[in-house]
Amino acid sequence: MKKYFIVMVLVLSASAIYAQKEKADIRKGNQLYQDKKYKEAEEAYKNGVAKKDQSVEGNFNMGDAQFRQKNFKDAQTQFTKIAETANNKNVAASAYHNLGNSLLQSQKLEESIDAYKKALMNNPKDDQTRYNLAYAQKKLQDKKDQDKKDKKDNKDNKDKKDQDKKDQNKDNKDNKDKDKKDQDKKDQDKKDQDKKDQDKKDQQGQQPNKVSKDDAERMLEALNNQEKQTQDKLKNKKLKGAKVAISKDW
Repeated sequence: MKKYFIVMVLVLSASAIYAQKEKADIRKGNQLYQDKKYKEAEEAYKNGVAKKDQSVEGNFNMGDAQFRQKNFKDAQTQFTKIAETANNKNVAASAYHNLGNSLLQSQKLEESIDAYKKALMNNPKDDQTRYNLAYAQKKLQDKKDQDKKDKKDNKDNKDKKDQDKKDQNKDNKDNKDKDKKDQDKKDQDKKDQDKKDQDKKDQQGQQPNKVSKDDAERMLEALNNQEKQTQDKLKNKKLKGAKVAISKDW
């Protein structure tokens, strides 16, 4: 994929665009600009513009000095004013080119594309502007693609969080159900054990005490003796109480 690199060419109109005798302040500003003293150059241009507001060169170079100081907002205002009031297409094209650069530095991609297109309408042969336009369009498309990806990622993350929450709620419910089942089973086991214990106690209370074989034989012998004695007593009573018929010799 071809990589685009922005060509930051600020078009100066000192000689190519506007041929006239330079004012002292503008000459001073140009010298300060060449020395990269952009703040001082801006002040010199402001002084020159104040004396002659229609000075294209002074207004143009003042916008350039503001751009060099990264004061893009003021530079945009300056280049917009020049572009919209210029009677010369080359001046308008250069102003729109620099306006596009200022907007691009401010990440105002759509506005910078519009400015570059206006520059090309005034000067269709400007390859530097055409290159910057392609770069800005590429950056805008990359931004849209990234925004789309971020939106999708955010949606995926939200869906994942929602699903995780659902899964967590389901796990919590399953755990609660399992705990309830375990507790119910424990309660039932306890009831069953309590019932078994109670049945065992009841069973033990109903069963006679177990005795040894010798004890059982002694008890049986004692019972037999008691029965024999009882029968003897009954027999004796019967004999004693019996009336005997006496034969009488008539």
